[in-house]
Amino acid sequence: MFQKSKFRIDYHGKKNFFVRNLGVLLSIVILLVVFASGIYAGKFLFFYKSKQFELKQLVNKDAEPNFLITDEVDFKMFWEVWEKIKKDYVHAPIDEVTMFYGAMQGMAASLGDPYTLFFPPKVAEEFKQDLAGEFEGIGAEVGIKDNQLIIVSPLSDSPAEKAGLLPGDKVLAIDGKNTEGIALDYAVNQIRGKGGTIVKLTITRNGFASAKEIEITRGKIIIKSVQWRMEGDFAYVKILQFGNDTKKDFDDMVKKIILKNPKGIIIDLRNNPGGYLDAAVTMAGEWVPDEPVVYERNNGQDTGLTANGKGRLKDSKTVVLINRGSASGSEIVAGALKDYNKAILVGEKTFGKGSVQDYTEYKDGSALKLTIALWLTPNGTSIDGEGIEPNYVVDYTEDDYKKSEDPQLKKAIELLE
Repeated sequence: MFQKSKFRIDYHGKKNFFVRNLGVLLSIVILLVVFASGIYAGKFLFFYKSKQFELKQLVNKDAEPNFLITDEVDFKMFWEVWEKIKKDYVHAPIDEVTMFYGAMQGMAASLGDPYTLFFPPKVAEEFKQDLAGEFEGIGAEVGIKDNQLIIVSPLSDSPAEKAGLLPGDKVLAIDGKNTEGIALDYAVNQIRGKGGTIVKLTITRNGFASAKEIEITRGKIIIKSVQWRMEGDFAYVKILQFGNDTKKDFDDMVKKIILKNPKGIIIDLRNNPGGYLDAAVTMAGEWVPDEPVVYERNNGQDTGLTANGKGRLKDSKTVVLINRGSASGSEIVAGALKDYNKAILVGEKTFGKGSVQDYTEYKDGSALKLTIALWLTPNGTSIDGEGIEPNYVVDYTEDDYKKSEDPQLKKAIELLE
């Protein structure tokens, strides 16, 4: 099994997760649930460090840090602003804890990276709940792409999907409030909420003559990340995310599939925003047991991650379904199987979340998710911001959805016959 000295978390932790992606991309699941990576709003691919840091009361505000800092930064000014706000802000009293966390969030936001985020304790706890696969919200991952808040992917059978949200939808307003320039974590907090409550999203998409307001009733979201069935002579496998139980559930499923002896396997990664890195790497190891599944690029150095997997499906005819909602961990699996010619990809170009986030928890429950590397497919291709192209481009339209037709799945079956 793949192991690292640090845990990684995607949209999208507690273990090796795709943040390092999930999503995605993600991207904090909203799930709103918030997968990352975007954020599950959504979730992401990121590292999870086991070490924690203690926050102590400041005694000497002018104490110098134990690391080098440019002489262009005068921290005295920080405290002058802090004290000015406390003294003169019109709406007194000031919550110093909120100010402190706000400063941390601003520092992370200053990097201009939608996947680098500081989470106050409450948000960090919600993020971990999302990865555990149970929470309340609308069930969609949101992310920032080209400075625009978008729907990365709605979860299957979620309030978001039932309301008609699609991958790539641009969210122009949340409950009537414009989202221009909105921070991803703030957007997630505005969208998620208790089951039974309502959120209104103003969206636009290709084909809309004008923006539309969609009313969504939040609900309890429970994600069973691995689902499968026999589709005629073929095994159809849906991976919703790479969560806490995905490795075990996928292993159990492979055992059952082998007993069925299918003529081929269809892996559906559509709208999968990512999750734990080790879950995705382990899954790919069923087709690519002894070769690097993905490479991480950090400061010009590339490090290959090998699953050391069981390879039980390496000789199985396989088709992988992907779309614009496939991000982070799902892109790692799709990219590996494509590069090693272990599968044919069908559908649409993926989201393009190719960065790795380091996730550090602090003693007070807050956390920092920091982008530390990019990842590449086994052939050395970076998909960050670009996505992975399918071997066969097959659109899945809103009209197809309304008619309960799935031309992408139909094409997969055709290729396996």
